[in-house]
Amino acid sequence: MSDEIPRVLQLLWGVHDPNRPGPKPGLSINEIGDAAVRIADADGLAAVSMSKVAAELGRTTMSLYRYVDAKQDLYAVMLDRAFGLPELEPADDWQGRIRAWAHAFRARLQEHPWILQVPVDEPPLAPQQLVWMEQGLNAFDGTSLSPGQRLSSVLLIDIYVRGAIVLTPNFGAPAEPAAAADERDRQQADRLYARRLAALADPKRFPSLTAALESGALDGDEDEFTAGLDTVIAGIEAKLQAG
Repeated sequence: MSDEIPRVLQLLWGVHDPNRPGPKPGLSINEIGDAAVRIADADGLAAVSMSKVAAELGRTTMSLYRYVDAKQDLYAVMLDRAFGLPELEPADDWQGRIRAWAHAFRARLQEHPWILQVPVDEPPLAPQQLVWMEQGLNAFDGTSLSPGQRLSSVLLIDIYVRGAIVLTPNFGAPAEPAAAADERDRQQADRLYARRLAALADPKRFPSLTAALESGALDGDEDEFTAGLDTVIAGIEAKLQAG
């Protein structure tokens, strides 16, 4: 395997060079990632450290460096393990398929909200994340979109889902530990934000914002997420109709 591929990716893909000094048997890269995910789910991303992951596994901190060279490598493994493989509802057309993809993606982010706090310095290269990308691209089978347009469309929906997660359920909720806030806490945070906004935003100065607030559009519920997703999909449909 080329030296251009970091060791952590070689391990995730199961193509680590057997002639290169590396991990000893007894621990896998996936076990390390799963342990780190458990810590992040329980106590937030900031609680994740090499020493805590090692303790979770009953190992020494130094033993982890046989598998990951830096904390960024650990994050890469965590993301791959947290995303897992997509479980998509079947659909007969591209709109249904990409909606299923978006809802599955959103569910995974809600399950592991710390994902959005992981610093990202390059596009995904881990195996399970690439399966997500492949499934998103495959949703457009049967359309006239070029491969590049498919990729742009998947990235657009990816950005929408991430933005919807950041800007609705987490308003007013503590950033850490992310997993500690249950649905009731998020709803309370949403209601608190709405009350504060109503108290501060003068209807005469902010008439459109006031109308949105009164309509319930800032509640962050499922209907609003679906409405926004439908708007994004309508834009892709318009691109298809325009040829």
